Amino acid sequence: MTTSASARPDARHLRAAVVAVYGVFVAAGFGMATWASRIPAVRDGLGFTEAQMGVLLLTASIGSICALPLSGMIASRRGAARTVLGFAVLAATGFTVATVAIDVDLPWLVRVGLFLGGMGMGVWDAAMNLEGAVVEQKLGKAIMPRFHAAFSFGTVAGAGVGALAAWAQVPLTAHLTTVVVLDALAVALCVRAFLPAHDAGPDVSQPGAQDAVADPATAVEPSHGHTVKDTLATWREPRTLLIGLVVLAAALTEGAANDWVGLATVDGFGTGDGIGAVALAVFLVAMTVTRLVGTEIIDRFGRVPVLRASGACALVGVSLFALVPSLPLALLGVFLWGVGSGLGFPMGMSAASDDPRRAALRVAVVSTVGYSAFFVGPALIGFLAHYTGYRLALLVLALPVVVGLFVAGAARPLRGPSTLDP
Repeated sequence: MTTSASARPDARHLRAAVVAVYGVFVAAGFGMATWASRIPAVRDGLGFTEAQMGVLLLTASIGSICALPLSGMIASRRGAARTVLGFAVLAATGFTVATVAIDVDLPWLVRVGLFLGGMGMGVWDAAMNLEGAVVEQKLGKAIMPRFHAAFSFGTVAGAGVGALAAWAQVPLTAHLTTVVVLDALAVALCVRAFLPAHDAGPDVSQPGAQDAVADPATAVEPSHGHTVKDTLATWREPRTLLIGLVVLAAALTEGAANDWVGLATVDGFGTGDGIGAVALAVFLVAMTVTRLVGTEIIDRFGRVPVLRASGACALVGVSLFALVPSLPLALLGVFLWGVGSGLGFPMGMSAASDDPRRAALRVAVVSTVGYSAFFVGPALIGFLAHYTGYRLALLVLALPVVVGLFVAGAARPLRGPSTLDP
């Protein structure tokens, strides 16, 4: 990738921006896993049944899905740094409200808090991916997978701390409130080093000016940013929607594994819960390692070939897990499944950001499609499993993966005067 001299930050600011983006990805993962790690305490505090907990947890997902379509317009008006910080604070506020409401036994207020928390996490995620794409373009290497690996490390750390807090019987309110406050403070420190605050040329610390770096003559006016009309128009762009399908396949394969691999292993092979946990660990390790080495792989072979190889790997892995009677072979399938799931989402974010003038809107569309699949798809697989069993139900993932293979060419890097050459 190349950039004009006027738009290229100096090496010190670029290194600081890379660290800052790593920081917000880790913080997002840590916060999400902290909440997930204390869900049993949430259930006990509210006295909810399984069905009530399912509806309750869906509330945060609905908040994210409702907010994500507007994230591009918000980021273009406010800038990535302000958007990440503002919605990190909203997420912290929402989860704090939900936690306090559990203590005072107000289930309706818990739902309000989770809805706000979901909105905050959704827009925070889209905006940090946008900033990650800007850093990637300036750096000239495919670093986005490593940012997503940082998110994975954050989830592991958050889950570990949550397990320790639960073992030590730390009160839910004290634990979650402390984490969300520290998360928000960490984000506030990190966004100070985001690239727009330092780039030469247009004052890209101003709302909407991130787009102006690419082509000041045709960029949206910084004082106005993108509009609702621009947002709706982006949903009609064929390339953006096809990239969305690629990300949908990646998000669905990842989300289904997170939710069902452990249980499918236990039920499908008659093993204990420990082996189910091992199967999930195999998937997570494979996915995280793939993201760590993904930068070199993408830079060497190119985005589209790596996407196709990833899809093929996921297809083989899911098929092995769902169909073979041997547990060791099934675990090999889980490993291949994790390798195949690791790079699709970050590469989709990079592809959506190829043209900096429209990056915010396109990332919003692709994020909405991807996270809708991530949140809703695994639940639908659960309904199907009622009739087929968990392992065979997971075979349905082959359909979106095959579709992703066919449309992977849409993610080919753009070339033109308003884009950055690969």
